[in-house]
Amino acid sequence: MAVLHDARWTAFTPKLITVLGEGYSLTRFRRDAVAGLTVAIVALPLAMALGIASGASPDKGLITAVVAGFLISTLGGSRAQVGGPTGAFVVVVFNVIAQHGYDGLLLATLLAGLLLIIAGYAKLGALVKFIPHPVVTGFTAGIAVIIASSQVKDFLGLSITNVPADFLPKWQAYLGAIGSIHGTTLAIGVASLLLIIGLRKAAPRLPGFLIAIVIASVAVALLHLPVETIGSRFPDIPPGLPVPAMPDISLAKIEAVFPSAFTIAFLAGVEALLSAVVADGMIGSRHRSNQELVGQGVANIASALFGGLPATGAIARTATNIKAGALTPVAGMLHALFLLLFILFATDLMAFVPMAALAAILFMVAWGMSEHERFLNLLRMPNGDRSVLLLTFGLTVLVDLTMAIAVGVTLASLLFMMRMSEAVQIEAGAAGARAEGEGEDIHQRDSLPDGVEVFRIDGPVFFGIAGELLDTLRRIGRTPRVIILRMRRVPLLDASGVTTIAEIVRQASAAGAQVILSGTQPQPLAMLDRVRLGRNSASAIHAGSFPEALRIAASVVTAADTTPAALN
Repeated sequence: MAVLHDARWTAFTPKLITVLGEGYSLTRFRRDAVAGLTVAIVALPLAMALGIASGASPDKGLITAVVAGFLISTLGGSRAQVGGPTGAFVVVVFNVIAQHGYDGLLLATLLAGLLLIIAGYAKLGALVKFIPHPVVTGFTAGIAVIIASSQVKDFLGLSITNVPADFLPKWQAYLGAIGSIHGTTLAIGVASLLLIIGLRKAAPRLPGFLIAIVIASVAVALLHLPVETIGSRFPDIPPGLPVPAMPDISLAKIEAVFPSAFTIAFLAGVEALLSAVVADGMIGSRHRSNQELVGQGVANIASALFGGLPATGAIARTATNIKAGALTPVAGMLHALFLLLFILFATDLMAFVPMAALAAILFMVAWGMSEHERFLNLLRMPNGDRSVLLLTFGLTVLVDLTMAIAVGVTLASLLFMMRMSEAVQIEAGAAGARAEGEGEDIHQRDSLPDGVEVFRIDGPVFFGIAGELLDTLRRIGRTPRVIILRMRRVPLLDASGVTTIAEIVRQASAAGAQVILSGTQPQPLAMLDRVRLGRNSASAIHAGSFPEALRIAASVVTAADTTPAALN
């Protein structure tokens, strides 16, 4: 009973408390401080750009990065999560402000925070595993298209008084005003975009976004270029943090904004947990999903009280944090404090930033969000997965994000049930022909050579259990030289399942381990062929049976000269 109570307590303990309990040295602080400063440099232009793209002002984005970013790191369940405003919220926030005003957005963000806290304590953190990859990729790519479309006016300097909110009318307005392109504005935007792309290729460690903004701002200020800037569009940006205050609350207003609050909570939870999984894979840790939701909830409530935007874990900033050497959540807290110093002492400098340069930054953000390589890979999947992807993408761009997610998940679920029914029919017809002597037995570890790990997968690898494979491999703690995945009892792979197998092979290869797939059936093998992991793959070895896989593994271990590093 005491052990069970301790496990429950640990599940809702912020990672900050855990790492401080391990001992926090000056060396750790130095590494966290460097990482925090690095992420702050990256987050500064992003926060301003996302604030403007959301239909608010740049200071709202910075306030969100400071208040919510600090609390996400302080109270979250991940060692390296960095939070703040993200591109996923741009569409929702813009629509809420347009329909209910900024005060309506604050109420929706506050309600979303409460929903996230409830979801955390209801232990719903594991539900992110049940969102299929085609749905996630489809709506993420759709949001990317919407963000990029929203920046065309500022990038080209078009003379349009009111830009329509919907996608098709927006582009009709752009095409109607194409003759009003402002040459100087376009030059600033193109130069900023080319500079960012060039720095990413030539010097990826440099903060390309910040460098582009600084150079563009200096050029505009010194040459007195006639372009729109943050100062000309937002002349009354107040310095410092505002005094916290409750938004106006009424039952009618709660009913009006609750659907938007649910969408914000859903997006915040999904993106935060996906970001935490990415962080786990990079540093080899294991986040506490339910406490992460609780931390996200508190952060969003605080952001609303300070007049900020919705916030969540930011995958790109979290990855930057880890690559910069972060060891604990203190790095994320310091990133927020560095941004606070800018708000307190350098807000006036924002006035010189040209809108075209911020549009260039958001084009790059949209390109990163689009996950074009994964999108193209999913287009090579069977018709069902491809349909889920394209339908979710289309509904996100043309209709509504909530509708897109609901329809995508529903269609993926129906598709899964259809595949399962087909798999059961096949199993019934082949059960009599299957013998115990085919290598599938309960004593699979008895004859394992040293340095070899084996996992037998029973049943379909679909989007509901895809993440469990990676979690199981991470629990090993030390990478074996060979990993055997026994696939004979896997009747089917869907897009999420094959993506997971591909990720296992990628991580194993990066750590120096060889993956052997044993007894793969025709449907999974056909899916693996689509991601270049079929029988002719250079990354994975296929064996017809488990005994054959053991013989191959023994020869690989014998030929190995060194022991690979731990699997992420």
